[in-house]
Amino acid sequence: MKTLWHHCHVATMAQGKYSIIEDAAMVTVGSLIEWVGPRSQAPTADYAQVHDLQGAWVTPGLIDCHTHTVFGGNRSGEFEQRLEGVSYADIAAKGGGIASTVRATRAATEDGLFASAEKRLRSLLRDGVTTVEIKSGYGLDLANERKMLRVARRLGEALPVSVRATCLAAHALPPEYKDRADAYIEHICTEMLPALAAEGLVDAVDAFCEYLAFSPEQVERVFKVAQQLGLPVKLHAEQLSSLHGSSLAARYQALSADHLEFMTEEDAIAMAAAGTVAVLLPGAFYFLRETQLPPMEALRKHGVKIAIASDLNPGTSPALSVRLMLNMACTLFRMTPEEALAGATQHAATALGLGDTHGSLEAGKVADFVAWQIDRPADLAYWLGGELDKRVVRHGADVTV
Repeated sequence: MKTLWHHCHVATMAQGKYSIIEDAAMVTVGSLIEWVGPRSQAPTADYAQVHDLQGAWVTPGLIDCHTHTVFGGNRSGEFEQRLEGVSYADIAAKGGGIASTVRATRAATEDGLFASAEKRLRSLLRDGVTTVEIKSGYGLDLANERKMLRVARRLGEALPVSVRATCLAAHALPPEYKDRADAYIEHICTEMLPALAAEGLVDAVDAFCEYLAFSPEQVERVFKVAQQLGLPVKLHAEQLSSLHGSSLAARYQALSADHLEFMTEEDAIAMAAAGTVAVLLPGAFYFLRETQLPPMEALRKHGVKIAIASDLNPGTSPALSVRLMLNMACTLFRMTPEEALAGATQHAATALGLGDTHGSLEAGKVADFVAWQIDRPADLAYWLGGELDKRVVRHGADVTV
């Protein structure tokens, strides 16, 4: 069905820039964009539908390229404890921290995990998100990692959103493998990843490379198996210290390296050469009161693509708004609104391996877009919280959440 969308302004986000078309129109056929340009040049056709967008600003649908949306339990109590002066070490010693989320996730049924994750995901969708990545990593054994990834797949089937599922089994050391990290990595490589990949539950493989998680050598073992299975890799790297995990990710042509507060210029050079996207997570930076900023000038200098994501998770970034992340990227990391919006559209798509089909409004790409009732694109990073008036279109059809 050929449809005309007109009387709007379009920020196409092509090449990671606003690339604005004033007084614009778009033509979609089914789920794809056929044409976009000035309204005066719109193709003449027998359109099945014509939509007047009433002067809205149209952007690509927002893409949240790093989330941990599926998890059991709630850690707001720990948040309160920390604000009352209890240290994270003390909380962890009493069974808190990620261990508490692992216990709650393992105890939850698949339906229970789906119900709680659906509520969180709907919040993101109401904010204009049309594509999201969801990681596992709170199951830490085959049965529970499978359970999490099955929920991720179900969410993509039940809600109007494209879901990419990432296996993050190498997130933390499960209690049954205490002091046996190498043995756990071996279990991931020989049993978990092959089984989950064979079941079609995995679109990419991630790991946490950090002194309190896994070493570069252990992560590389996971990457080699992912490569053998034909799965792209991603990496949590340089959040708390410099282990050059981002350079390791680049050596394996990783889709992205994420966090990156402690990365070096040499890491940036390696990522640029590999085309690995830098995914910055301002919500975690804010929530943890970090002070070490990502090396923005090195990323810009070497042309590393920068994406922005919510890092939605129960412990360090309980964030339910990508637009709020755009503001934080501007205020905390000194990004421009244009850079931030590119980070949640074109560059976020590239970080998920979807750069050829999503993230900008160009002929041949998927017709995922939002018509915002705003004065200019910078408004998306300007307004704090709340819901902006908008019309969300996914695969060429209106959606409601």
